[in-house]
Amino acid sequence: MERRILGSTGAELSIVGFGGVTVMKTTQAEADYMVAEAIGDGVNYFDVAPSYGSEQETEKRFGGALEGKRDSVFLACKTGKRTRKEAEEELYRSLKHLRTDHFDLYQLHAITTIEEMETVFGAGGAMELFIEAKEKGLVKNLGFSAHSVEAAFYAMERYDFASALFPINFVTFYQGNFGPQIIARAQDRGVGRLALKAMARTNWKPDVTRNYPHCWYEPISDPYWAELALRFTLSQPITAAVPPGDPSLTRMAIEFGKRFTPITSEEVAELQEYAKSLQPIFAAAV
Repeated sequence: MERRILGSTGAELSIVGFGGVTVMKTTQAEADYMVAEAIGDGVNYFDVAPSYGSEQETEKRFGGALEGKRDSVFLACKTGKRTRKEAEEELYRSLKHLRTDHFDLYQLHAITTIEEMETVFGAGGAMELFIEAKEKGLVKNLGFSAHSVEAAFYAMERYDFASALFPINFVTFYQGNFGPQIIARAQDRGVGRLALKAMARTNWKPDVTRNYPHCWYEPISDPYWAELALRFTLSQPITAAVPPGDPSLTRMAIEFGKRFTPITSEEVAELQEYAKSLQPIFAAAV
């Protein structure tokens, strides 16, 4: 699988990553198999968070599955905590569960409002812990994942983050005006770009059977449209994309990644037409 360098980190990541939600509610043996299979297919970018599953089960599964393989992968973790004390507790717990002495990337998870970012950067905020953890070598690079344009802009104004992880999806692009402006700002500031929700279709409808319980949105499961959607995302100026947290969709995305070719203008027009009937799962406030 193709690899691309993440911003200024020098790290080369597989263009399709493996998200922790994929091994949620699996046995350790199942998690071991899926992780080994992904590595065999060329995946070296793994992303997890303690909030995936009850009692940090996903981190524990990842820790077991990556044992003996840790040096060959780029391991990213996150914290949803906004104060120094809570973030510190979570960081050390995550390191223990994942059986590692460091993370290649540690991220503020799902930043959304200016108010929470003021807490993060204020006295006793999580950024105190982030900076200290990097100085101690517990984390190599610092980043964030964003659910709003405003929070992403605020974060990039306040600190030189190595990466930004955020939704880059054809529906949010063309129907929600969400994504292009974050890409542009991150490029201007030399921040590496990582993508979420590439294979998202729309929000779940009340009368639709949720065949993918790990996905809070309705994913694209049709192979034709799913591959176009992922190729659209990977054709943007980004390093990698993390697919939906479902084993079958993750495997599908990895296969797409192995044969990736840039999307054509005709295919983009096809996606734009398809997007017109869909509600974006994220939209810019203005």
